Amino acid sequence: MGNYRFILSGGGTGGHIYPAIAIANELKRRYPDAEFLFVGAKDRMEMEKVPQAGYKIEGLWITGIQRKLTLKNLLFPIKLISSLMKANSIVSKFKPHAVIGTGGFASGPLLKMATVKGVPCLLQEQNSFAGITNKLLKDKVEKICVAYDGMEQFFPKDKIVKTGNPVRSDLVTLNATKSEALDYFELDSNRKTLLVLGGSLGARRINQLVADNMAYFESLGLQVIWQCGKGYYDTYKGNQSATIKVHAFLNSMDKAYVAADFIISRAGAGAVSELCLVGKPTFFIPSPVVAEDHQTKNALSLVGHDAAVMIRESELDEKFKGEFEAVLNSAEKQATLSKNSKALALPNATADICDEIEKIIR
Repeated sequence: MGNYRFILSGGGTGGHIYPAIAIANELKRRYPDAEFLFVGAKDRMEMEKVPQAGYKIEGLWITGIQRKLTLKNLLFPIKLISSLMKANSIVSKFKPHAVIGTGGFASGPLLKMATVKGVPCLLQEQNSFAGITNKLLKDKVEKICVAYDGMEQFFPKDKIVKTGNPVRSDLVTLNATKSEALDYFELDSNRKTLLVLGGSLGARRINQLVADNMAYFESLGLQVIWQCGKGYYDTYKGNQSATIKVHAFLNSMDKAYVAADFIISRAGAGAVSELCLVGKPTFFIPSPVVAEDHQTKNALSLVGHDAAVMIRESELDEKFKGEFEAVLNSAEKQATLSKNSKALALPNATADICDEIEKIIR
């Protein structure tokens, strides 16, 4: 049977969007005649990124609850009711054979209505600390695919399958050569390259770190690919030079990873999974403002295996240069980090998740 219908819901950040797209791409490979519909939150980045990937998307009027009293919080009950009603309409009209949720505000109403209607549902939890939406849905879905051990503290043990996190297919093989990647970014093959990633939305403190240390990086003979985020691009685009390449967003992540010798990154679940596959010496600077400090927990899962270095934002001024040079000046440490991070990679995650989707349909 090839005419399956799948709804995928997740968004807000690239960490929720790209896993959903990767899953859809694998399902489309298996079932070329299948129909796909994405459901996201209006005005969030999925409304742009999903159509770019070739899929239809519908938006719900939904946002999260703020941690203080705001107008958005007062509107939340109205938005929730509106989103539940629209989600009910979407499920009724599309009649999916399965619904996949990858986290984010929109997946809550959508999967809630799908479970009410008896549609088989699967959750994909990227982080080592489960998100609130997935925790609320855990009892109603058939399977929960996770990337870390110990997730029984959040989900029913009999529903958990450890698959890892989906990554973009071009990152599994990394076909570009080093010279092609450096040429793409107009960089010098005689210099080592530092790749700086602040996540899909950018990271203020990481951007400040790079801006404050451009002369330092130059003194070390480094060149930098700097993904600063759309919201920060106007602030930092003036720093562009022969050795500093500033980008709002990197559409060719495969080339960026191939070009890199060292990486500074946030520790979102998607980034951690990708960087294990890539296997380059990585410095994680976790965001301190995410729910339950889950980025720190994600990073520590690698640090505990000597597979990455972690520096907290609060310790950057004190520790960054020392930690950075300890790796930069040690070929042995670089090799250890690379070897150990690759050992933690789960490159078949997308296929394994789709295997579980096939099981719940049957």
